[in-house]
Amino acid sequence: MSNLSRRALLQSAVAGAAGLQASLSWARDTAVPQRKNRIHQSVCRWCYPNISVDMLCANAAQVGLCGVDLLGPKDYEIPRRYGLVCTMALIPGVEITDGFNRIENHAALEQELRKYLPLAAKAGIKRTVTVSGNRKGMDDETGLRNTVLGLNRVKKIAEDNGIIICMELLNSKVNHPDYMCDHTAWGVRAVQEVNSPNVKLLYDIYHMQIMEGDLIATIQQNIQWIAHFHTGGVPGRHELNSSQEVQWNGVMRGILSTGFDGYVAHEFLPTQDPLLSLRQAADLCDV
Repeated sequence: MSNLSRRALLQSAVAGAAGLQASLSWARDTAVPQRKNRIHQSVCRWCYPNISVDMLCANAAQVGLCGVDLLGPKDYEIPRRYGLVCTMALIPGVEITDGFNRIENHAALEQELRKYLPLAAKAGIKRTVTVSGNRKGMDDETGLRNTVLGLNRVKKIAEDNGIIICMELLNSKVNHPDYMCDHTAWGVRAVQEVNSPNVKLLYDIYHMQIMEGDLIATIQQNIQWIAHFHTGGVPGRHELNSSQEVQWNGVMRGILSTGFDGYVAHEFLPTQDPLLSLRQAADLCDV
């Protein structure tokens, strides 16, 4: 897509949007960067609640990203209008607290995957997110057994649709108290036992820095079980900059060294001009 057509799409998408004029003017007047694209970058939709999906897609294209992450079914097709792809689908009914670690949740989770994975596949989407759920007094070994049973139940749906189900690693220390899949080792054990190329992990760098650190070595040791990454500054889940503790250039180079060819989606809450923050993150991770 040419710079001119991207700017035209951006202008169309932002017409009438109040409160973002300075940011949008900056985006329109800034050339689309020529990315190396060795790290395929995306942006998570939920971090921009005041921007429409169309506007976010137009801005992502202007920043030089590959896609938009975590879109629901009604939005699966929108990124294509901007030369992008939805890099991870949201499936209705997936709640962080209630996941595959409880057998009573399996039927409902399977039903939603059967309904929505074909729609995601039709839109060219290759990944979707799922969760372990909270412990709620359950021990981790029982939760692991239940999670494996549940994922085994749905893996053929993913295989038939060419989509990878990614169980997300989240921190239980700050953001998601009691969440079970809160360490890489637990998540790896689960997907190893399922043993399907279509069931892997979403490694959230923000969450795993909080829980265990040792990011580069952990990623490199377990990359065969990881299909997607999220970013976010630690502490606070804000911009990827010098005010927080992750050395993003090094982490991205560590990922690149593994031959990973999936997506790294930015999942931080901007505290300044959101489009400028996104561009700075994209620049930093374009190693």
